[in-house]
Amino acid sequence: MIRRRFWLPALDIPDLRSIFSACPAGSTLSRFPAPPVKALLRRATAPPVAALPLPDRLTDGGLLLLTLIWGVNFAVVKGALDSVGPMAFNALRFPLAALTVFLILRLRGPLPRPERRHLLPILFLGVVGNGIYQILFIHALDLTRAGNVALLLATTPVWAALLAALFREGTLDGATVVGGVATMAGMGLVVVGGSADPAWSAETLRGDVLAAGAAFTWALYTVGSRGLLLRYGSVPVTAWTLWGGAAALVLIGLPELGRTEIGSLSPGVWGAVAFAGVLALGVSYVIWSRGVERLGSARTATYANLVPVVALFTAWATLGEFPVVLQWIGAAVILAGVVLARFGGRLRLRPGPRPPVPQAAAPETQRPESPRR
Repeated sequence: MIRRRFWLPALDIPDLRSIFSACPAGSTLSRFPAPPVKALLRRATAPPVAALPLPDRLTDGGLLLLTLIWGVNFAVVKGALDSVGPMAFNALRFPLAALTVFLILRLRGPLPRPERRHLLPILFLGVVGNGIYQILFIHALDLTRAGNVALLLATTPVWAALLAALFREGTLDGATVVGGVATMAGMGLVVVGGSADPAWSAETLRGDVLAAGAAFTWALYTVGSRGLLLRYGSVPVTAWTLWGGAAALVLIGLPELGRTEIGSLSPGVWGAVAFAGVLALGVSYVIWSRGVERLGSARTATYANLVPVVALFTAWATLGEFPVVLQWIGAAVILAGVVLARFGGRLRLRPGPRPPVPQAAAPETQRPESPRR
């Protein structure tokens, strides 16, 4: 038997049927049954393979670049603080960050204006997320090791999960609790392990405490901004809060900046100011927002787990901060706790589909009798 296959382009259903109905009786084409119309239409109108959605490699590449920028930023800022005060450094870099975000947003289009009733929450979030957080962050870097700050800031997702459950913005499951306990234990190992360093002092411990407070403050900003993010989007809210925080940091840093000899700052310090302001704040915020928009918050957040690893190796190579064994163990415990708190509830196996239960069908030759009245 010769098997014939028919392929026809996308035709209207009446035209397809007319091909076979118009054939004279006894012709070769009339001996074959008409092909299934729906199957042909599905084949003819199916999109090509190239039109299917593909992973956004540009966004993934940008997030990898973001991981490198944030990881290197710890060592860059730590090195610059040897020549300039922490608040003066913030007063120099935050105007650059605000200007960078403004220019990028102008290239994207007009920036929406917030409603008047949201001005106070935006100002509060700007002070908390880009004011208090940055003060704690910069002083922590000034007092303790850059690797310690990076590891302690990696606990932010766990703090955010606990705060979201406290404010009824999310659910607290067993994986989050276990991950939170593991993260606290890892923080203790990092702090205790740092005491083995000959350069350790009470100021180092104070810097570790400030870094933990910075992680908690950023988590509070993350949870508190959820409603505004859902209403306006990630990029506008990030810009508004950054501008509010920049104004506060410049005002606070003006006294220390006035006591700084700006003309005596080396080109390396100015390079650190530009790197920390333009790249680590301005450009990175936009890349992060694009990742959340294109890939989703869960997939984007996974890139943040690489930041402490980059920061540890960068601080080791540039600042000579070699972590002790106990700190390596603490780093592994912190990262494991963060991963468990984020994805522990998603790692459960879903039950597979149940096999269909066969049902006895009535014989086709017999018709059920109508009920008698």
